[in-house]
Amino acid sequence: MKYILSTLLILGFYCGFAQAIDEQLSLSFDNLSMKEALVKLQEGTDYTFYYVDDWLDTHSISKSYTGMSINEILNDLFAETNLNHHIMDGKRVVLTKGSIIYDALPEDFFRTLDEPSIDSVVVESIDARDIMPILQGTEQGGTRQTREIVKIGKEDRNNPNRFATLQGYAINSVTQQPIQGLALVVKGSGQGTTTNAQGFYSIRMPLGRQQIEVSALGYRGEQRELIVYGDGQLSFELTESFEVLDEVVVEGDRNRNIEETIGGVLQIEIKEIKNIPLVLGERDIFKVATTLPGVTTAGEGASGFNVRGGKTDQNLILLDHAVIYNPSHFFGLFSAINPFTSNNVDIYKGNIPAEHGGRLSSVFDIHTKDGNDQKFSGEASIGPVTGNLTLETPLIKDKSSLVVGGRATYSNWILRSLEDEDLKNSEASFFDVIAKYNYKINKNNDIKVMGYYSRDAFNVTRDSLQTYSNRSVSLQWNHKFSEKSKGDLIFTSSQYKFDINFDANSVGDFDLKYDIEETLLKLKMKYLYNASHSFDYGISGKLYNVNPGSIEPLAGESIVDPVFLPKEKGLEAAAFISDDFKINDRLSINAGLRYSWYAALGESVQRIYAEGQPKSEETLVETQTFDTNEVIKSYGGLEARLSTRYFLTPSLSAKASYNNTFQYVHTLSNNTTASPTDTWKLSDINIEPQRADQFALGLHKNINDNEYELSIESYYKKFSNILDYKTGANLLLNETVETNVLQGDGKSYGVELLIKKNQGKINGWLGYTYARSLIKFDGNLEEERINGGEYFSSNFDKPHDFSLVTNYKFNRRFSLSANFVYQTGRPVTYPVGNYVYEGKEYTFYSDRNKFRIPDYYRLDVSFNIEGNHKIKKFAHSFWNISVYNVLGRNNPFSVFFVTEEGQIKAYKSSIFAIPIPTITYNFKF
Repeated sequence: MKYILSTLLILGFYCGFAQAIDEQLSLSFDNLSMKEALVKLQEGTDYTFYYVDDWLDTHSISKSYTGMSINEILNDLFAETNLNHHIMDGKRVVLTKGSIIYDALPEDFFRTLDEPSIDSVVVESIDARDIMPILQGTEQGGTRQTREIVKIGKEDRNNPNRFATLQGYAINSVTQQPIQGLALVVKGSGQGTTTNAQGFYSIRMPLGRQQIEVSALGYRGEQRELIVYGDGQLSFELTESFEVLDEVVVEGDRNRNIEETIGGVLQIEIKEIKNIPLVLGERDIFKVATTLPGVTTAGEGASGFNVRGGKTDQNLILLDHAVIYNPSHFFGLFSAINPFTSNNVDIYKGNIPAEHGGRLSSVFDIHTKDGNDQKFSGEASIGPVTGNLTLETPLIKDKSSLVVGGRATYSNWILRSLEDEDLKNSEASFFDVIAKYNYKINKNNDIKVMGYYSRDAFNVTRDSLQTYSNRSVSLQWNHKFSEKSKGDLIFTSSQYKFDINFDANSVGDFDLKYDIEETLLKLKMKYLYNASHSFDYGISGKLYNVNPGSIEPLAGESIVDPVFLPKEKGLEAAAFISDDFKINDRLSINAGLRYSWYAALGESVQRIYAEGQPKSEETLVETQTFDTNEVIKSYGGLEARLSTRYFLTPSLSAKASYNNTFQYVHTLSNNTTASPTDTWKLSDINIEPQRADQFALGLHKNINDNEYELSIESYYKKFSNILDYKTGANLLLNETVETNVLQGDGKSYGVELLIKKNQGKINGWLGYTYARSLIKFDGNLEEERINGGEYFSSNFDKPHDFSLVTNYKFNRRFSLSANFVYQTGRPVTYPVGNYVYEGKEYTFYSDRNKFRIPDYYRLDVSFNIEGNHKIKKFAHSFWNISVYNVLGRNNPFSVFFVTEEGQIKAYKSSIFAIPIPTITYNFKF
C-alpha cells in the first residue's frame, strides 16, 4: 500500500512541472499504424513517448489535425483503444493501458481506503470530482492475488459511472464453434449471465478489481482476475471435459428463459434428444418440437406442423439461412434434417426477429455444425429402416474443416425380399446428404459453404412412381470490423420439386412436374453501441421462380394432352433494424422495424374480373399482358416487432410482445394435411398477400437455482387474406386457380404451460396447450361463403394438447425414457344424409369441419444403454431399445365413408395401430 501511494505522490510531484501542453500543432497521418503515427509525432515535435509495443494495434490511421494541442491529438488517436496518456514535464508522454496516472489525490482518499462508512450505500454514479482512482493492487477485503490479471477497458476521469459492461464470445478451443449456455458469474457481486446461440454475452459489473467465473456443461470452467477500467471485451476459449450429462435438456441456456427479451422462443439442443423414444428409433428435430407447447401437427404421419393456430405453409424452415420447403421424408414420418450434422435449433413462435420475414407463424432457424478442424471424427447409427453416417475432417488444421453427412433407408431392399408380389414390386425410399465447408481466413474473416439435397421416391402401384426433392445451397461470409461491429453477407438458393410418372403402357400414361426455386442475397450487420444498445440491421432481396406445373404424355400410345402452365416470377425485398435496449437491470425492450416489398413480375397474362362478383369465366372482364420482368402488381408494408421483459424478482420475469407479418407465397391444397404434391402460388393481381398480427403475454420463473423452469404464455393472433379452397375445387394444373380459391380471415388464441425439470436423476418436461384456431370466409355472394360466413374450426383446430417427456437415469450407463401425448381429435366433415335430384342420388354433407375424429393419445418408452466411458477408446457407443405406441392405440389418421347396400358407413384409417419395437445402435468416434 505504501509503495502505491508513494508512486502516486512522486508522479504527482513530476506532473506539477508540466508546461507547454497547450502548444498548437498541425500534422496529418496517411494510412499509418499506431506505432508509425507515434514515431512521426515524436520526430515532428519535442515530445518523447514511452510505451510497450504490444499495446499498439495494427489498424491503419488516416487523420489530419490543424491547430490542435498534443492533448487533443492524443485523445482523438486513442479514442477507439484502451490507451490513456499522461504528459510529464511538458515534453514526456507516458502511455498506460487502461489506467490513468493521477497527479492529485481526492481529499477523502485516505478515509475512503481505511475508514469505510458504517451506513454505506451502493450507488452507480457519483460526481466526477469525487471519482476514486482504480488501484491495481487492492480489492475488497484487501486480499492480494498472484494469478495473471486481465485489464479491461479504459479509465475515464470524467466519467461518473462506477459500472462497466463486459462483452465477448465463448468458443470451443478445438472446434472453434460457439458455446451456447455458458454461465458467467462475477464473484461477490451477484451478477451473472449466459451466452447466446452465437456464444455472445454481455454483463454489467462494478469498476475495479473483480473475479469472473465461467462454466458450462461438458466444459472445464475457468476463473479470471480482472481490473475493470471501463467497457471492454473479453473472450473465452474453453476445452471440453468428459463429464457425462445426467439430463434431457431442451434449452441449454441456464437463465435464457427469464432473461431473454424476446418472448415465445424455444430452443432444441440436438445432442440431448437421443434418449427420447420416437417412431422406428429415428431422432427427429420436428417430432421433439411438437412435444413443446404451441407446436402441433394435424395427425400422426402428417407432413408439416402448425404453430399457434397457423397453417403449415406459414412456417419458415431455415437450414443455414436457406429455405427448406418440405422438411419431411415419407409423408411426415421422418424428418428430412439430419440430426448428426445439426448444431442447434431456435424456434420463434412469438416475436419473430426483424431480420426474418415472409411467413406468418414461426421461424425454425436450424444451424449446421462446423466440422472438426483438429482431427478426423464421425458419428453413425444403424436402425431397422435407416442408416446414418456423418464424418468430420480438418482440411487445414485450425483453419478449415469439412463435415459430410448422409442418411438413407434400406426399405427397398426389405420390400424386394418379401414374397408378396405387389410389395416386392413397390418402392418406398428416401435419402438426404449434406456437406459444410468452413474456412477461417483470419481472426476477422471466415466463410461457410453448405450444400443439401434430399429425395423421396415411392409408388402405391407398380405403374406409378412419385418423387419429390429439396435442394439448398448457402454461402456466408462473416467479417468482424471491430470489437463492436461485425457483418454477414449471405447468399442462398433453394429448390423444391415433385414428379408423378405414370407408366402402365396405356393411353393414359403421363409425366407431371412442378418446381419452385428462390434465390436470396442478404446483408446483416450487428453493432454493439454501448452497454444499453445493441443494433441489428440489414437488407435482403429474394427472387422467386415458379413452374406451376406441366403434364406431358409418355412415349407410346398415350393420348394425354400436354399442358404447360405459364411460369411465375416474384421479387421480395426488405430492410430491417432492431435495437435490444436495456433500460435498467429490470427492464429491457427489443424494438424492431422491417419494411417488406413484393412485386409480381412478368412475363405473364393476368385475368381481370368484375368488381364485387365471384371470379369465374362469366365475370371475366379482360386479360392484361405483361412483358418480361415488368411489374404486374406490388404489395408492401411496415412490420413492427416489439417485445419487452421486466424482472418482477431475480428469478421471475414478465414478457409482452406484438408483431405483424406479411406472407407473399401460398400453398394450394384441398387435402386435410400437407402433402408432397401441394403447390406454391405467388401473390398476384387476384391473390393478395396474407397478413397476421399477434399479441402475447407471459410469465417465466426459475425455481430452486434453475432445477425447475415454469412458463405460462397467452397469445391472440388475427389473420387476413388466408387461402382456402372452394368445395369441389381443382387446384392442380389449373390455369385459372383464382376461381377455385377463397381468401378470408382467421383468428387463433390460446394459453401455453411448460414445466421443466433440468437436474437430478429424473428430468424432462410437461407441456400443455389450450388453443383454438378458427377461420371465416364471408363473401358477398353465397358461393363465396363457407358455413354461412361464420367462424368455424380450421383443419388443425385441436383445443387440448398435452405432452409429458421424462428420463430416469439409473447411473451413467443406463437410463429409461418415456413420453405420453394426448390431443383432441381434429375437425372433419361428415356426410349426414342422402337426397334424390332428377332421379339421381346425392350425398348431403354437414357444415365444413363440424365434427371431430376420436381423440389421440400414445405412450412410448425406451431403454438406453451407454457404452463404457473410457477416454482412450476408438468409439463411444450406445444402444436404444424403444417401443412406439406401447398401448397399441388405434389412433385414426382420417375417417372415410363408403356406401354399402344403400347405407353410408364410416371407416377409420390409422398409421400405427400396434406397438412398434425398434433397436438402434449408435457410435461416435
